Amino acid sequence: MLMHVVPLDTWIAAPEAAYAPPSLAAEGFVHCSPDEQAALAIADAHYRDVPGTLLVLVLDEARLSAEVRWEGGEDRLFPHVYGPIERTAVTAVLEVRRDEDGRARELTPWV
Repeated sequence: MLMHVVPLDTWIAAPEAAYAPPSLAAEGFVHCSPDEQAALAIADAHYRDVPGTLLVLVLDEARLSAEVRWEGGEDRLFPHVYGPIERTAVTAVLEVRRDEDGRARELTPWV
């Protein structure tokens, strides 16, 4: 299971076939997280000031056609997807619940 944080507006605007965030063009891969705790930390660190709803896409790595590499620093590895994310690989969509200061607190099913 991989997880990817994305603003709702960005996810809705993506083509139906595949999702390719700006990081894919800029860095050559899509940033993902290995678990809920890491996804919440990413949302808190990088999306605190982003207005609106934040989502976390839960991905089945086996359904991705792009290569997945586990890369990172000495203390923690993160999955990077080297291509677009097919919507068929998305097994669930969760919403990041934030407190009044914008800190990510929990993930709940998105409805």
